[in-house]
Amino acid sequence: MTLRTFLSLTLGLAATHIATLVAAEIPDRPEKLTFPPLTYEPPNPANYRVPLKAGPIAYVVPDRTLPLITISVMLRSGGYLDPQGKEGLAEFTGYLLARGGTKSKTAEELEERLAFLAANLGSSIGDDSGSVSLNLLSKDLPEGLAILREVLTVPRFQQNKLDLYRQQSLQAMKQRNDDSTAIEGREREFLAYGTNFWACRYTTESSVNAITQEDLQAFHQRWIHPTNFVVAASGDFERDVMIARLEQLFSDWPFQGERPPPIPTNIAMAKPGIYFVNKDVNQGRVAILLPGVMRDDPNFLTVQVMNDILGGGGFTSRVMNRVRSDEGLAYGAGTSFPGGVYFPLAFHAGFASKSRSVLYATSIVLEEMGRITAKPVTEEELVTAKRSFVDTFPENFNTKAKVANLFARDEFTGRFARNPNYWQQWRPRIEAVTQADVQRVAKEYLHPDRAVILMVGQEGEISKGDANHPMTFQQLSSGPLTQVPLRDPLTMEPLPLAPTK
Repeated sequence: MTLRTFLSLTLGLAATHIATLVAAEIPDRPEKLTFPPLTYEPPNPANYRVPLKAGPIAYVVPDRTLPLITISVMLRSGGYLDPQGKEGLAEFTGYLLARGGTKSKTAEELEERLAFLAANLGSSIGDDSGSVSLNLLSKDLPEGLAILREVLTVPRFQQNKLDLYRQQSLQAMKQRNDDSTAIEGREREFLAYGTNFWACRYTTESSVNAITQEDLQAFHQRWIHPTNFVVAASGDFERDVMIARLEQLFSDWPFQGERPPPIPTNIAMAKPGIYFVNKDVNQGRVAILLPGVMRDDPNFLTVQVMNDILGGGGFTSRVMNRVRSDEGLAYGAGTSFPGGVYFPLAFHAGFASKSRSVLYATSIVLEEMGRITAKPVTEEELVTAKRSFVDTFPENFNTKAKVANLFARDEFTGRFARNPNYWQQWRPRIEAVTQADVQRVAKEYLHPDRAVILMVGQEGEISKGDANHPMTFQQLSSGPLTQVPLRDPLTMEPLPLAPTK
């Protein structure tokens, strides 16, 4: 035997032995795979928190990975501050802050300069908050901050840009009744919070036409100033240098604004029953509503685990499995139980199904809501839900920009002031949830017999039900069946009821 042959045989036998050992360590089925416990500690917000002398609190998070910087200024403002008859003023102000030019630049010049810098500048004001954000190359930071300063202090609100956005808003308004999804979303808010609640005040043709350049300027001067800001800064910079630049950005503000009043919380959910919007579409949309929970409620994280098992966990949840996988009645079905920051946000279960299946599918969702209150969830369901939360937890912090924005949002909403260790406590609180806890919160919050059920579709077809699974409106709810008219898209006033088909 030659030396080469001997070495070949030796190496071959060694490779075979190693392969045998490796194969023996690999289980024959995926569910037999085991992994070491996840080891991860979230960052501490106090390490990034900087109270600026000019007023705002800033979260400053250096990241030298790329030569980019992102600065986001959160604004304490919102649609709840809109004057009566000028609904949409906050939205218009937010949109045009970064798009309507500044004192030294027309809107067109500003757009051209930002394009030259390859910078992104955006602004918006929603229902209860707003933001102005800037993303650009780190080498252009001085010029970018100068532009940001002008946008925040001396916006132009250029008339032609105001006119264009007004026209676009009116065109979008005309389409409000075209899509049953939009109708369902709108009427769901009315039922969940009340037609007189501030968040259910919609723009109208009259209110949009009433907004003037002077209104935008007055709104800006009243609410857009440093004491109403929280800042998130991340990217390619030295921490101390960025802090100094932010101090300069917000110093010597040219006007004195006001602190906004508390956000109103006078919600009023509709009485239990079925509310029907007659719309000539080939599918029916359903929303099942119940009173909600606050984000700071001690039960909130337990509620999230319960909701994940019920309908929030996609294909691992009961509602999805029953309505889609088992019965084939809808492409998607699920539930959500968000925590309110300022007022409780409603529980919502929803789906869309062909008209004749709507009643039966609704009965399945209500049945699952009752079942999770009547009997403990399985250990497997509980473990799956908790693992989905715990194992994805690090994704909240997987970029420096996410860290800065998450902590700034917590500052903005008061979470940091109330519980600075919230994120350190989050996983232990999830892990501590038991089967008994899930059933307890389900019994407390899920009452199918008290549900507000909204349906949008052809009432005549839906009322016929499924031939194989007969069901009536009366079987779904002991409350009345109430006809809800469509609304005039330009005035939001109720239209005459459409005849049943």
